[in-house]
Amino acid sequence: MNPRHFISLLDLTGEEFRYLISRAIELKNNRDPDYQPLKGQVLAMIFEKSSTRTRISFEAGMTHFGGSALFLSPRDTQLGRGEPLQDSAKVISRMVDGIMLRTNKHETVTTFAQHSHVPVINGLTDQQHPCQLLADMQTYFEHRGDIKGKTVAWIGDGNNMCHSYIHAASVLDFKLHIACPSGYQPVKAIVESAGDRIRFFDTALEAAKNSDLCVTDVWASMGQEEELKQREHAFKDYQVNTAVMKAANDRALFMHCLPAHRGEEVSANVIDGPQSVIFDEAENRLHVQKALLEFLMGKK
Repeated sequence: MNPRHFISLLDLTGEEFRYLISRAIELKNNRDPDYQPLKGQVLAMIFEKSSTRTRISFEAGMTHFGGSALFLSPRDTQLGRGEPLQDSAKVISRMVDGIMLRTNKHETVTTFAQHSHVPVINGLTDQQHPCQLLADMQTYFEHRGDIKGKTVAWIGDGNNMCHSYIHAASVLDFKLHIACPSGYQPVKAIVESAGDRIRFFDTALEAAKNSDLCVTDVWASMGQEEELKQREHAFKDYQVNTAVMKAANDRALFMHCLPAHRGEEVSANVIDGPQSVIFDEAENRLHVQKALLEFLMGKK
């Protein structure tokens, strides 16, 4: 029997996505130290990119569930010395019960999944960040209820977070307004997959108008540091500030996957203001990933 992988939000149905959110809220509010559904199981965590939230949340989640997690970096394994990904996937998956990768190329995760005997989880790639969207959606559900039919404004880079918001719009059925500078739009094929749920706007204010949630990310992600000056110029009119939040609905929330650069993609008075739920959002990485680990690795 082939394992169930989590490479993209499109691997979930709307019912499964909502189940994970509901289960995450239940686990968050009723932690039972005697409940250890993954006792004796091991999660291999492969990191090509540095991490705070991803590493801590997966490692703590496995510990809470009675399992353990192994931190692996290319520098310390044969992955960094040219061993074929197929071979690494076959070997590692024979020794552990699940694999999580936070890596550069999306193809690294898909290749691992093709050759793994155990569930593979996408902890982040250059194309998608589905675990973060699980946490974002849990946070919205906790504060405002189901997001179906609501409007989300994505402001900034059409990056991996933007792509996963597009996928979330498809699976959970909400509208997504996108405002990106020219040359930084999301991948056309990913946009087209969501149909008429996606609309593009020329300015942040237009995208935010009547939205229920405003979201942004850093202007230059890891690996794009050399483009910083160029990106600062391109994105200077795409800051989420008080004016942008005023264009949104009165009860609109603000989210950011962190780390954030106050004064760049978001003003300090927004990210530290009453509409911001960034720390609930960050904490929920733990709870919703526990629900995901249970879903993929727990005994059916």
